[in-house]
Amino acid sequence: MNENTSAVYDARTLGRPKMLVLGVQHMFAMFGATVLVPTLTGLSVSATLLFAGLGTLLFHFLTKRKVPAFLGSSFAFIGGYTAVAPMLEDGSPNKEMLPYACFGVALAGLLYVVLSALFKIFGTKKVMRYFPPIVTGPIIICIGLTLSSTAITNCRTNWAIAIIAIAIVVGCNIWGKGMVKIIPILLGVVGSYAVAAICQITGMNTMDPAKIQALSDAAWIGLPFHFDDTVFGLLSRPDLDTGMLLTAAVTIVPLALATMVEHIGDICAISSTCGRNYLQDPGFHRTLLGDGLATTLASLFGAPANTTYGENTGVLALSKVYDPKVIRIAAGLAILFSFSPKFEALISAMPTATMGGVSMVLYGMISAVGVRNVVENRVDFTNSRNVIIAALIMVLAIGINYSGAVSFQVGSATVSLSGLAVAAIAGILLNAILPGKDYEFGTDLQGDTAVNFKV
Repeated sequence: MNENTSAVYDARTLGRPKMLVLGVQHMFAMFGATVLVPTLTGLSVSATLLFAGLGTLLFHFLTKRKVPAFLGSSFAFIGGYTAVAPMLEDGSPNKEMLPYACFGVALAGLLYVVLSALFKIFGTKKVMRYFPPIVTGPIIICIGLTLSSTAITNCRTNWAIAIIAIAIVVGCNIWGKGMVKIIPILLGVVGSYAVAAICQITGMNTMDPAKIQALSDAAWIGLPFHFDDTVFGLLSRPDLDTGMLLTAAVTIVPLALATMVEHIGDICAISSTCGRNYLQDPGFHRTLLGDGLATTLASLFGAPANTTYGENTGVLALSKVYDPKVIRIAAGLAILFSFSPKFEALISAMPTATMGGVSMVLYGMISAVGVRNVVENRVDFTNSRNVIIAALIMVLAIGINYSGAVSFQVGSATVSLSGLAVAAIAGILLNAILPGKDYEFGTDLQGDTAVNFKV
């Protein structure tokens, strides 16, 4: 009996109480990172939990209930949300523009569906030839760098609280063992939040009094989302801005190229952990389809894009129980928590400095992942072609981000492109046009899977 067979057999004989405990452990692992994304972007925490759970169940259905993956919030699209719907000056969510960003992310999810069909028809190697590390690596580097000013601004509200969050996240990553190493974001948030709450009680102004009052007033049970916050609510508006719809689409859809590579890495990691080749059975086209449709479903209802979670793969490695039923229990628990406005208010009351400290580490690590993607694929920067592509991607992304979006007219609509959108489009076109493409997917597993946005 191999390790995987034994693990499945153990899961079936654990009994319901132990299966429930394992499900709680998986929810605990995904929780910190999953709720951080809506906190940073202004999206609904309750909707996020609901569609993380529903998206996970949809993914399991489309992958024949074979892959033990949990789908939580994707960090890769934060730059897109920030470009289309930046937080207001007082730090409150941009409720007017967030549905436009969600529309763009929903289309990005549909791009997964298209790519899934292409992978099925032509094979992964031929399709990935057009999205090599010389394009995806610099784009990922720029995602983190364009977000860096937001992290610093949030930290400035209270550097002491921010540093506590940073110290916990870094300490758990470097010296943590077992579950502690898997959930550094959650521990950083809880630890920094607890210190801020104690300081608030002792008279220091470390938390927003209005949010504390909102927490006190929030109901225990309620609906996870409101119609006005969804894409359906956006499309029913009499003042719908078609130009902004196009802007959101062109700004956010190219970011799916980075998350697609991340998806490949995650599925490979799950396959390695469980001792099964999920890229062959149920097939990479099915896992990509499940991830994409889950992202589209979540975005239509005002929740963040979904992605397979490395934290839960870590729990699989720790527990040695690979039965997908355990993941589905975690999904059910996430859905259950989504119906508590009190819980959402607790997350929303998180100190701005706590978000700043955690996001400082997160955004820096996103850029570091881009560097890793370039290094581990041994991109040759003595080749002028590669230097030109990387240089233009980074200058366009950073330069346009700080100088203002590129705008043009499409009929009567005005379309504005963020730096990341222009950089991604330029990188893809340059790679396709310039001679000398030398990247071949499948020759180096470490390089092919060197994208993982998890802290």
